[in-house]
Amino acid sequence: MPSEKKISSASDCISFMQAGCELKKVRPSSRIYNRFFTLDTDLQALRWEPSKKDVEKAKLDISAVKEIRLGKNTETFRNNGLADQISEDCAFSIIHGENYDSLDLVANSADVANIWVSGLRYLVSRSKQSLDLIEGSQNTPRFAWLRSVFEEADIDGNGIMLEDTAVELIKRLNPALKESKIRLKFKEIQRSKEKLTTRVTKEEFCEAYTELCTRPDVYFLLVQISKNKECLDANDLMLFLEAEQGVMHITEEMCLDIIHRYEFSEEGQLKGFLAIDGFTQYLLSPECDIFDPEHQKVVQDMTQPLSHYYINASHNTYLVEDQVRGPADINGYVRALKMGCRSIELDVCDGPDNEPIICNRNSMTSPITFRCVIEVINKLAFVSSEYPLILCLGNHCSIQQQKAMVQQMKKVFGHKLYTDSPLSSEVYLPSPEKLKMKIIIKGKKLPYGQDLLEGEVTDEDEEAEISRRMSEESLGEPKTTWLCKGLSDMVSICKSVKFTGFESSMKSQNYWEICSFSESEASKISNEYPEDFVNYNKKFLSRIYPSAMRIDSSNLNPQDFWNCGCQIVAMNYQTPGPMMDLYTGWFLQNGGCGYVLRPSVMREEVSYFSANTKGIVPGVSPQVLHVKIISGQNFPKPKGACAKGDVIDPYVCIEVHGIPADCAEQRTKTVQQNSDNPIFDESFEFQINLPELAMIRFVVLDDDYIGDEFIGQYTIPLECLQPGYRHVPLRSFVGDIMEHVTLFVHIAITNRSGGGKAQKRSLGVRIGKKARNYSMLRNTGLKTIDDIFKPAVQPLGEATDMRDNMQNAIVSVKELCGLPPITSLKQCILTLSSRLVNTDNAPSVALNMKDNFPYLEPLGTLSDVQKKVLAAYDLMIQESKVLIETADAVYDKIVQCQKAGMEFHEELHNLGTKEGLKGRKLSKAIESFAWNITVLKGQGDLLRNAKNEALENMKQIQLACSSCGLSRAGGGSADAKSKRCLEAIEEKETGDENGRL
Repeated sequence: MPSEKKISSASDCISFMQAGCELKKVRPSSRIYNRFFTLDTDLQALRWEPSKKDVEKAKLDISAVKEIRLGKNTETFRNNGLADQISEDCAFSIIHGENYDSLDLVANSADVANIWVSGLRYLVSRSKQSLDLIEGSQNTPRFAWLRSVFEEADIDGNGIMLEDTAVELIKRLNPALKESKIRLKFKEIQRSKEKLTTRVTKEEFCEAYTELCTRPDVYFLLVQISKNKECLDANDLMLFLEAEQGVMHITEEMCLDIIHRYEFSEEGQLKGFLAIDGFTQYLLSPECDIFDPEHQKVVQDMTQPLSHYYINASHNTYLVEDQVRGPADINGYVRALKMGCRSIELDVCDGPDNEPIICNRNSMTSPITFRCVIEVINKLAFVSSEYPLILCLGNHCSIQQQKAMVQQMKKVFGHKLYTDSPLSSEVYLPSPEKLKMKIIIKGKKLPYGQDLLEGEVTDEDEEAEISRRMSEESLGEPKTTWLCKGLSDMVSICKSVKFTGFESSMKSQNYWEICSFSESEASKISNEYPEDFVNYNKKFLSRIYPSAMRIDSSNLNPQDFWNCGCQIVAMNYQTPGPMMDLYTGWFLQNGGCGYVLRPSVMREEVSYFSANTKGIVPGVSPQVLHVKIISGQNFPKPKGACAKGDVIDPYVCIEVHGIPADCAEQRTKTVQQNSDNPIFDESFEFQINLPELAMIRFVVLDDDYIGDEFIGQYTIPLECLQPGYRHVPLRSFVGDIMEHVTLFVHIAITNRSGGGKAQKRSLGVRIGKKARNYSMLRNTGLKTIDDIFKPAVQPLGEATDMRDNMQNAIVSVKELCGLPPITSLKQCILTLSSRLVNTDNAPSVALNMKDNFPYLEPLGTLSDVQKKVLAAYDLMIQESKVLIETADAVYDKIVQCQKAGMEFHEELHNLGTKEGLKGRKLSKAIESFAWNITVLKGQGDLLRNAKNEALENMKQIQLACSSCGLSRAGGGSADAKSKRCLEAIEEKETGDENGRL
């Protein structure tokens, strides 16, 4: 089996195929046969046995092969009743003959499928000189480079070196390799040659390096994207970056720059190609990281009210251990602020010599002075983020020491303190942009209008809840504390108040007042009143803190409260684990500034959202996340694991976190006894209904009968994923990046009709008319309102049909080309052009720009297969044209209904009362009104984005057709016309962005 010897060249693939192996042959009749397949020694034909046919008929000539497809991408696979039981990564098809017939096969592992696909593609592309192939791989640029590296280190020039020197040399070329593994490889080579000496020759050095440093997963990818060569030129790399990696506006110069920076060999540098080692190095570089570099800086709108953002918050910031015995430690503040925390807690008590202190009130050990803490805060407040920092003051001091606190804060923080009185004319909090470099104090405040130097205030915050839990007096009067005017005046836009219910809050709570909820109280509210909680959080800040019963300082699940729009979910930063992984992963986005803008459906004044929604969110297009786990690199042994020695059996879990309808988990198979480069090659799909709230967590575990042990993890918001082939840098249990420890994955996102970046592919699977999700408007029970919404029903249906018709037409073209839905249109056109050629290999169609749309016209007679492909292409252009030309009119009708409905927003309550609605019926009418407005706005946005996407598609198709040589031959005029049409499409696109759409 291939696991016994690594595949590192085309000749390795050919040798494996000549030895032969068992493959499953899939028939259209749903029957599956086991057959033994081999490649002839002269490389001219593929044979299988047993077979009812005679020996000469149970074969397929390599010269008849048109293409090789990896995955279930033929009619046979799509229509086979057993197809669901066949792994996508083990299936492949050989397309042959003039009618493009398919021989559909399934290997017993993805590794074996890759060997056959790579070997066959190589043979087909090199059919005329395929006999030269087995010359061996000693004459390649890679070996020339390795020989030059050896010769440079071989000071004596004897062609031999000490094993220690050779080990050091390989370690320098590949720092991720373990020294013990390199030494073992040299011993294997020397044993196979029955050598007694440990000195290493040039050939042994080259052999050891290629066997140790060739990753089969990267080799198969290289062969696939290099048109079956074993290196990438600038054009191959450009296509890979555009079509697979989603990189926009790539040029040949940029590709040559990548080659010069990553290619090892001198020949590659001079001739401009990337061989296996340079390509591996490039894929491992930060340029191919899974995290979108755009999100490493602030990219979200920071001018919205503070209540529209999730805010990175720490609970009991002064602790570095558990909340019962842990001492107060200044490092708790250092860590939180360096990790981008924007809300920290200070529990202040009376200290000796009129010096307030911060301490764990459960243990009262190792206090730290308040002055020392605020000096550290002042120094680090805006190191990781320039946006406002909220200090949650737990005040347990006497009046005298409160005055000392005020003096110290004024002296240390100075102009950074935000003490402006809130304006009663405003209805929302200021924005993070307006509050840049400001420190905001959250705490109690003396009653307005009373000129008191000090007074009593109720203590209904977290401390009161803890003391209630710890004592029996849970039903007593609220505890009161004394507060001095100076400290009260420092509190401006974060005045702590008690939550009294949604109805009273919406009537009487001021926008500058903030409520704190215990974990149990917030859980109850989020389960019973999710819609009300979301609406409340549009205007007011909510702070959630962990239960007092978490004596080990464990963490709550922040996602439960983010789903209801709660902004400040305070976490025990000192306790690592899955919940903290989610938290730190979520706040990596938006430049790690500690503020993340909530989804628009949670911010808009009139909108409907419930965290408990079972499926599609109104106005949001669901997406499908496709994840392929390809391989792992350099997994460490789990900490504390000793039972199995150095051997680990890794597997990978993919978790999706978000609204309940999106939460899911799947896992790969276990790879036995391989920590260095385990190959998983498994694909997974997840439906995401609210992408803006979704996170992906990759977890690697060691499969052990005693209990699976943690190896590493990485958590990333869906919006920050980069598409294509990516390396995932794994983090340790405590959250540190582990050097050289990665997962190699492929990411694609389809059905992204709801907008987002063009590179994150759109338009995935075909949707039949009966299965379409038409956005239904709700009946409010108010005739006047329902009559306004009624005219929107038809344009909403038209908008859905136009989007889905275009999507289905694109998927049909991809299927006819034998490509999966995640393929880009550029790749699609390249495959299509290879089909549309005549017997002389000249194009049988030509690009003809009609009304600025890229149609293809036949040049002579087409075969039936070609006619079918061309008809599917024409339908795709036609459906795109319909959408582009009619979207504006449909959009206007939808927006008109939305605007007409919004005119009644202020009067809705009175209108309902006049109609005799009250209580739950009135609330239901208001809720249905918000639902309808959300649907109209969302569907309008989806249509606008679909039109922009269709325009971009036309542009990409035209460019791809031109680059494939499908422009009419012999005319500069044709190219000029094509260029004019491209400019017209761009003008149309720009005009739409500036105009209605």
